[in-house]
Amino acid sequence: MPRRHPVPTLWLMTDERLGDALWEAVARLPRGSGVVFRHYATPLAERRALFARLATLARRRGLVLLRAGHARLAWREDGVHNGLATHGLSTRSAHRRSDAVAACRAGADAVMVSPVFPTRSHPGVRALGPTRAAAIGRGLPIAAIALGGMDGVRFRRLRRLGFHGWAAIDAWSVANRAQTRPATRG
Repeated sequence: MPRRHPVPTLWLMTDERLGDALWEAVARLPRGSGVVFRHYATPLAERRALFARLATLARRRGLVLLRAGHARLAWREDGVHNGLATHGLSTRSAHRRSDAVAACRAGADAVMVSPVFPTRSHPGVRALGPTRAAAIGRGLPIAAIALGGMDGVRFRRLRRLGFHGWAAIDAWSVANRAQTRPATRG
């Protein structure tokens, strides 16, 4: 599968919790960053309209936009997360080593290893911790992206463990502005 974009180092994972803060979070992303659009609970017609609006903004700002899941949302997308990819980038979730190996075999370009730290997205789920999270992607020929409670400060500590980049929801919000500035690029 030909890839049009390199695997970004920085990622915004979207969901309905962001509400209108989605647009400010996207505006804060540096050029070349990625966005995984995951508005699963939004009705399909509304989801497609929101994705189209986001796709226009992503193209203008030089961002890579992936849709999550199997439902195609637009005629032009840069790839897919946890779905069947026919073109562009393909990323998959990995919560254990077997998920990462399966992602490799399926032709994914990157795995989102999670949850590295406790996260509001999955309250009560036991975090992997840095060492266990790093072991999930170690030695595989694809990029490992740290997800779950991540920000720029935490990524500075994790980079030496072999992570290609990091992804978050809350770190891109206004309340966490200071957390995302340091160590955002490899």
